[in-house]
Amino acid sequence: MSIARSAESTPIDVVISWVDGSDSSFTQKLKPYLNGRPRSTIPGASLTRFASVNEIRYCVLSILTFAPFVRRIFIITDNQKPPIFEDVEKLFPERLGSISIVDHREIFTDYQEYLPTFSSRSIESMMWRIEGLANHFVYFNDDNFLVRPVQPKDWFTDGKPVLRGKWGIAPIPRLCWYWATWFVQRYVLRKVNFEPRPSFHIGQWHAAQLAGYTLRYFVSSHTPHAVERETVANYFTQNPSSLKKNISHKFRNHSQFNFVSLSNHLQINRGNRQFAKPSLVYMQPVKRSKGYIDKKIAQCQRNEQIKFLCAQSLEQCCPSDRDKLFGWLDSILKLECNGLNDQ
Repeated sequence: MSIARSAESTPIDVVISWVDGSDSSFTQKLKPYLNGRPRSTIPGASLTRFASVNEIRYCVLSILTFAPFVRRIFIITDNQKPPIFEDVEKLFPERLGSISIVDHREIFTDYQEYLPTFSSRSIESMMWRIEGLANHFVYFNDDNFLVRPVQPKDWFTDGKPVLRGKWGIAPIPRLCWYWATWFVQRYVLRKVNFEPRPSFHIGQWHAAQLAGYTLRYFVSSHTPHAVERETVANYFTQNPSSLKKNISHKFRNHSQFNFVSLSNHLQINRGNRQFAKPSLVYMQPVKRSKGYIDKKIAQCQRNEQIKFLCAQSLEQCCPSDRDKLFGWLDSILKLECNGLNDQ
């Protein structure tokens, strides 16, 4: 796969990963790989990892509203179609043709033996293989939203990805706790199938190690992430075993590395020093005190530096809180002006 080096004027694309875990065909496809075990006993198979309450709608519409310079939006799915095209046709009819659905089979061409996969880390590791994807692209989870206008320089400056996060020391205490828990569960309590919960931080640490880091690592947040396709493509071409190992897991696994973290550390190795704060409000409105959603919305409103919002596990929160969040997103995206705030 030939990828030309980009200049700053190179177009910027967006990639979004999405799944509807309630789809019957999806659950039937997943069932044989549980091997008769309850999903609660497989950390990477928990229901919340596949749940959807139509966050993808706000993700896509926020990009079209606040980042109109984005050339194309690619949505990676497993033989599914997100319910966003009717809204896009009403609000942004001229952009309808710029949104493409990419099936897992396309990005796993020549790696079909690893399908089906239900691991987000496996899927992320292959997204750079999307046909026609720009060298500069931004990766969104479907629970990432833009809440203010962004500019190309918010993601790429001087032709390099902007790296949002901060430096941290090697997570040795966390790793020790992980392996101590694993030992006790497997060899003391005799839970022979026990697997540690995949960790956001340890996944990043695994990536940093691949890039040669031993004492510290660059810790990214739950923001949209800028990626230079050429850099990761070159790495995986030169290190095919790392790619195959990472995509070999059917479910998200504690041993997998984080694709975005690998991209960030490879960029740093190449001299990229375009570091920036996350500019993020993160919320997980599950079992929170009264007013949690209001506080998070107010934080977005009063701080003009906040451009990104991540709202995780919305399917588990109180319906009234979810409605409040979506109502606020409706207002900033001006959906009520188009009769689309009742979706």
